[in-house]
Amino acid sequence: MKIKENLYNQRIISIDALRGITIFVMIFVNELASVKNVPQWMKHMPADADAMTFVDLVFPSFLFIVGMSVPFAFNARLLKGDSPKTIWTHTLKRALALVIIGVFMVNAEYGYDASKMLITPAFWGLLAYSMPIPIWNKYPKDFSVWLKYILQYGAILVLVALYFLYIQDTGERGMTPKWWGILGLIGWAYFFTVVYYWLVNGKLWAMIAFLVFCVIANSINLTEGHVLHQLPGFSFIAGHLTHAALVSAGIVISLLFFDRKKEVKINWAVLGFIVLFFAVGFFLRPYYGISKIKGTPSWTMLSAGICTVLFYFLYWLMELKKQTKWSDFFMPAAANPLLIYILPGVIYYFNQAFNIHIIPEYLREGVPGIIWSLVFSTIMLLVMKICNKFKIQLHL
Repeated sequence: MKIKENLYNQRIISIDALRGITIFVMIFVNELASVKNVPQWMKHMPADADAMTFVDLVFPSFLFIVGMSVPFAFNARLLKGDSPKTIWTHTLKRALALVIIGVFMVNAEYGYDASKMLITPAFWGLLAYSMPIPIWNKYPKDFSVWLKYILQYGAILVLVALYFLYIQDTGERGMTPKWWGILGLIGWAYFFTVVYYWLVNGKLWAMIAFLVFCVIANSINLTEGHVLHQLPGFSFIAGHLTHAALVSAGIVISLLFFDRKKEVKINWAVLGFIVLFFAVGFFLRPYYGISKIKGTPSWTMLSAGICTVLFYFLYWLMELKKQTKWSDFFMPAAANPLLIYILPGVIYYFNQAFNIHIIPEYLREGVPGIIWSLVFSTIMLLVMKICNKFKIQLHL
């Protein structure tokens, strides 16, 4: 792969802002999911509903941002002089780590036989959520090498032990990927898209072609009785290409914005893609409906359109108008996205394991529950600010 000479090499603060806002909303809606008596528009729409809420936009926003960051990540490594082997190794490790963490999280939720496990499911979940922190923490350069290895390899051994301590509700020992979890789905989408991006040298036209291919594969996968369903592995690959479409959409928009010699006041190509995303989404809606749970192509394309609109606004506000101070609130999360995703689960299973009940019941229902969810999200951002200060940052 060649270095993209025209790709901006400085940090794009509007991408960080979109990431931080997405994470804040994610923490809010995850906390809100356990609150009773809240409006449907503040929760995921059911699988059979032909509709989506802002909650159904959080996951695709993550995927879109992953895609937007890919060209910068590859360019930075090429400029640093990393070999293809180093880049490939890093890519595979990152994808594998996301899949592993995702599978552990899913198995912590359900599918176990508590009566046959040597440790309680709550304590198992606490360890499953906690161990990625010492494994993938970005340790300071002056940190003891031996202590680092003890923490990392010790945590790996704990995860291996957790696999064998897990007893499924069928009586079998060991975990299964019931589904891959949010992080696992991101890992697979990242893997398929980045491998293709590398093979085509990050060419814009090739990424657009891949986006079209992903949408077609997704549509075929949801078409009952299609002959391609008989191909081994087709449903598995096409299912993940559903989410790869959003990653590739992020790459396309990123290249259209930043792989150029100078800034433009109006990016007509991006505006054209916004129209195209919405047009394809609404065109496919009568055939597949809008469903985040089913992963329909209409949901994918409408999400890509909304994400592009949101980013264009942030780009105009922050890169062109230089209005950036307001985003300081969200930046701690943008700098440490994996840790802030994991930490609420650590807190949840810690409280379960030790039977701690801090939040009163009246904060788990209605308006008080909504307010508490906002307060909790804000607290998590402040916690991330402290973690960042003390160099507790996860880096895959």
